[in-house]
Amino acid sequence: MLLLLAGGRAVAQEITPPADIEAAALAALGLEGTASEARVDQALRLAACSTPLAASATGPRTVQVACNDAPGWRIYVPVRVSRQAQVAVLTRPVAAGEAITAADVAVRQRGIGAASPGDWVDPEQVVGQTATRALAPGAALAGGDLAEGRLLQRGDPVVLVSREGGIEVRMPGRSLGRAAPGDTVAVENTGSRRIVRGRLVGDGVVEVMR
Repeated sequence: MLLLLAGGRAVAQEITPPADIEAAALAALGLEGTASEARVDQALRLAACSTPLAASATGPRTVQVACNDAPGWRIYVPVRVSRQAQVAVLTRPVAAGEAITAADVAVRQRGIGAASPGDWVDPEQVVGQTATRALAPGAALAGGDLAEGRLLQRGDPVVLVSREGGIEVRMPGRSLGRAAPGDTVAVENTGSRRIVRGRLVGDGVVEVMR
C-alpha cells in the first residue's frame, strides 16, 4: 500500500494487487488455468477499486484492464499466450501427395502458442488424408497440411468439366500446377490447347470456373 501524509500523520492508501490485474487480463482472453502469462510490473501501484475490474481484449495478446471508479484508471496488459492441446504428430517424413497411414501418426501434448486447438487436425481424422506439402517428423498437423483425396501434380491428366445452361461437357486436359481437392489450378485443354482455370472437385476432375 501507499503511504500519504495527511495532517502530519501517515495515512495508508489501498492498492490493486498486480496479481488481480494479471488474473483479469488472462480471464479476458479465456486463458485461466493455462501456462499463459500476463505481464504486469510488480512495482505498479494503482488505487484499489471498489468495483470488479473491467477487462477487454484489444488484440490476441493485449488486454485493457480498467477500474471504473471516479476517477479510476486503465492500463494495457501484454499477454504471453501458451496453450496445450492433444495434437496429431507425424512419426516419419511424409512427401507432398503421400497418403497418411495409422503408423505415420502419434498423438502428443504440445504447446500451440496463440493458436486455438481448433486450428489443428483431429487425430482421429488424419489417416487416409493426403499431405499437401512435404512434412517433417514431429510436426503437429494443421488443417492446411492435409486434404481428402489425391493431390493433383503438374503434368497429371485430368478431366475438364464445363457446365452451362444445364449442359455438361467433358474434355481431356493436363494440369499445369499442383492442387489439393478444392483448390483452383490452371489446366490446358489438350484438344484446343486453351488454358483455363478450374477447381479440383474430385480425383482428377477439374470443374472450369466462369
